[in-house]
Amino acid sequence: MTKTARLHADGLRRCPWPGEDPLYIAYHDTEWGVPEYDDRALYEKLVLDGFQAGLSWITILRKRDNFRRAFDDFEPARIARYNAKKVHALMNDAGIVRNRAKIEGAISSAKSYLKIMEDGPGFSKLLWDFVDGKPKVNHFKTTASVPASTPLSIRISKELAARGFKFVGPTIVYAFMQATGMVNDHLVTCWCHDTCAGKKRAPRLKVK
Repeated sequence: MTKTARLHADGLRRCPWPGEDPLYIAYHDTEWGVPEYDDRALYEKLVLDGFQAGLSWITILRKRDNFRRAFDDFEPARIARYNAKKVHALMNDAGIVRNRAKIEGAISSAKSYLKIMEDGPGFSKLLWDFVDGKPKVNHFKTTASVPASTPLSIRISKELAARGFKFVGPTIVYAFMQATGMVNDHLVTCWCHDTCAGKKRAPRLKVK
């Protein structure tokens, strides 16, 4: 269904997908589409997008603190050393999404991440070089115009898969690109569209 930017009670127009959920609105306003260049943070987001497969992002967002606790704050060097006992413990952790393939995928991706960091070119540089180091700014007016994947997300997906990353299909990768600001897919009438290229937005809504 085609949707345009939604006017909220605070007078701001936003992309329609957060609805009225305070946590989702805060994420939309302060994180989604803001360029992220930190290597570890990019790994965390890619893994969480993998866990999202088949689910909604708000489900993962509500469990994000649990994921961070369970996965040692997404430190790849620690995750790469997870053994069968740790996997078993994670499979019994009700605070996260208990999917063995995704848990084992996070471990495989951590090992691939470490190789990129050790041998070059670095995870952030590898990803951002695909867009020449700066966000690709789109100008979509409705959600129906926003693609699920693109030729570029297919290229990045193939590159990551070839390097041993798991759960990095073109659709997951495109969602990751949107979230980390590699592409700016805020609708043109959303207040965030003009402000998220290159710097953090000031939070408009805080969740206690």
